[in-house]
Amino acid sequence: MPTITATPGLTLHSICDIDPERLAAARDRFKVPNAFTDVEELFASGIDAAVITSPAPLHFAHVTAAARHGKPALCEKPLAMSEEEAARMISIMHASNRPLFVGFTYRFSPVAMDVHRLIREGAIGKVRSLRLAYVWDCHGKYLRRGDPQSGLNLHRQGRMEEGGPMVDCGVHQVDLARWWTGSEVVRVAGRGAWVETENYEAPDHVYLHMDHESGAHTAVEISFTYAHTARDSRCEFWYEIIGTDGMIRYNRQSRYFEITNGAGTQHLTWTEEKNFEGMYAEFEHALRTGEARNMPTAQDGMLATKIALAATKDAEAWRKTATTL
Repeated sequence: MPTITATPGLTLHSICDIDPERLAAARDRFKVPNAFTDVEELFASGIDAAVITSPAPLHFAHVTAAARHGKPALCEKPLAMSEEEAARMISIMHASNRPLFVGFTYRFSPVAMDVHRLIREGAIGKVRSLRLAYVWDCHGKYLRRGDPQSGLNLHRQGRMEEGGPMVDCGVHQVDLARWWTGSEVVRVAGRGAWVETENYEAPDHVYLHMDHESGAHTAVEISFTYAHTARDSRCEFWYEIIGTDGMIRYNRQSRYFEITNGAGTQHLTWTEEKNFEGMYAEFEHALRTGEARNMPTAQDGMLATKIALAATKDAEAWRKTATTL
């Protein structure tokens, strides 16, 4: 909401939340003219487009409501709970002749934009290997870090129940790999670790391997249990893109971003991995002109969901059937 209100060309006209107290607090904080607890009232309030930030299991209902009211929509990731659900959302929005975009905000980071440009310029030759990782604790297992007596962090628990770290967070890395390489994924394999073995069907630490049509291979590692019960938080986030003529490396914690090739090593401008300002500026442009440019489409969202789910299901199946040596 702060980013929407700060984006030229966008006005935060209406908001909706089923929690009246939370709704009132947001309305007062951001001076929103209209606030509703009913989705139908929101869509009938005179808005031109919708941003859907509800929990993933509600995305289908809210996207179809946008289609029913003829409103373009930007939906948070993951787009849907299954490939079939995503396909239906795409079909319904297509029938309404309105665009549906997905909130892959990592694309809009200056770092991601630079990687995309450098690959297109051939700065590291042909891309052959990508290693993308985000290992963290999803705000910790407990309400107070490291304190079991404080109760469970239900926000983290909900994200595990919605599919786990690859479906919730890894879709960003899947999208980047497809976007950077410009090459579709043809094979997927997933493996996992169950640090919390008693609670969830999905692994809480997941490894995804993707083969691209171009011959490139992407490895993605995502975790929700990286020091999740510890008093002190730990997390790691990095990109490594290896090509025939060099490589690009980025690390959020160490704050480095560099390209090394035959010309030597160049240190590039480091930024955070997300950029909501860039995404909403691009969304405003798409709404105003009808030109999507770099906005991630619903098709991008469906493919990322399909791949993340496939990796998670493969890890679950492997756990049940693997032969013990």
